[in-house]
Amino acid sequence: MRKTLITGANGFIGSNLIPILLNNGDKVIAFSVEEPKYKIINDNIEYVIGDIRNEGLLLELLKDINVIYHLAALADVTLSYRDPNLYIDVNTVGTLSVCKASLESEVERLIVVSSAAVYGEPYYLPIDEKHPLRPKSPYAASKLGAEAVALSYYYSQGLPITIVRPFNTYGPNQGTNSVISTIINQAVAGKETIELGNVSVRRDFTYVSDLCNAIIHLSARNESIGEIVNIGLNSDVSILELFEIINDCVKKDLKLYVAEEMVRDNNSEISIVRCDNSKLIQLGFRPKVSIKEGIELTINSIL
Repeated sequence: MRKTLITGANGFIGSNLIPILLNNGDKVIAFSVEEPKYKIINDNIEYVIGDIRNEGLLLELLKDINVIYHLAALADVTLSYRDPNLYIDVNTVGTLSVCKASLESEVERLIVVSSAAVYGEPYYLPIDEKHPLRPKSPYAASKLGAEAVALSYYYSQGLPITIVRPFNTYGPNQGTNSVISTIINQAVAGKETIELGNVSVRRDFTYVSDLCNAIIHLSARNESIGEIVNIGLNSDVSILELFEIINDCVKKDLKLYVAEEMVRDNNSEISIVRCDNSKLIQLGFRPKVSIKEGIELTINSIL
């Protein structure tokens, strides 16, 4: 039985990762900054409330832990412009606390979940791990800083880390700041007209179970130690196409309204993103859930 700790366990990805780990037979410490929304009653899980910047508490929790999935982060791009100091403190300095405690506790693996936002506007497609990095928001900069901290601990002190860069992820339990959950929640609530921002941008969407299974897979592969790995489908879809897929899945005649106040400033918007996932596949994992299948699963989780 592996003992695992998840930081940010109360978040979207963490709440989907927990049941998969429990089903795999892991003993889980679910660590989050606030009371969990999605609590599972199981003898093999312990919920702990606290802040990742509290190194003393981290050291207590990491006794006998085999694997850490470091998910804790502030993730709203728009809000990161309003309080960049907080984003750097939680996302970058918080990762430093996790790395320091992990090294002292001699954990076997640390999976640092970063973001494809570190790439910024692509020079070429699909985006591989060697693509230049030019973050366009304080959020993206804070995640890049977190990566640099983790890599410094790997290169200088041998901390067994893997950094993953998920592209857009969606699925059950996601907040309303995601475009897919925004469309689905409006449709399920009975709205006939769906309000969206820029519908021409294109993104590479990964269903959350694929992301969770990918990071679990990488945590067991020694070849991934010290590596940065993209997680995505290597396909892109526009927001307009998403709207049409969801409209078809909910079997309604939804109308689309482009709300100008929801359109991001051009300086922060990225027009197209597509993931080169060949490294992930070489490491033995291939995403399985198509965009249409994932949307149907997400809708069914709400109904």
